Amino acid sequence: MHTKAVFRAAQALADVKIAALRFNFRGVGTSTGSYDQGVGEKDDVLASLDWLEERHPGLPLVVGGFSFGSMVALSAAAADPRVVALFGLGLPVRMYDYGFLADVPKPILVVQGEEDEFGSGPEVEPVVAALGSHVTLARIAGGDHYFDGHIDEMKAVLSEYFQSGPGGDVVGGSVG
Repeated sequence: MHTKAVFRAAQALADVKIAALRFNFRGVGTSTGSYDQGVGEKDDVLASLDWLEERHPGLPLVVGGFSFGSMVALSAAAADPRVVALFGLGLPVRMYDYGFLADVPKPILVVQGEEDEFGSGPEVEPVVAALGSHVTLARIAGGDHYFDGHIDEMKAVLSEYFQSGPGGDVVGGSVG
């Protein structure tokens, strides 16, 4: 939640009038509970969607995550009808399989640093290509897993995607 990438992603969404909720998974920071191998963490994502829907009824929702959070958030929200678009930052493709995204009929953005130590741009490209044309890959030249020194580029890509790209086509203004 306090990672620069997550903070700046929330700023990018706010810049295009999408309200953003950042939260820690169970057992992280001051959150109660303990790490649950991604299983309980998916429940955390769904609980956050319930909270957002309660506060913003009827608005389409966007879900995204960073690193491990990308796998959890994308897999938890992929089939949720309230969610109209997804994004992942720094996908650790060396650790997790993202094949489940092939069957998701929603626009998906993946932002990856070319030098990401958990899945470089060249490693992520064939993974994303195999998922289908609904997934857009943005590779950040020189970016590592945390987008150090390239955080503004990551933020700009995210803003543009939800303002004038495929994400903007489905959010149609502001979402929760």
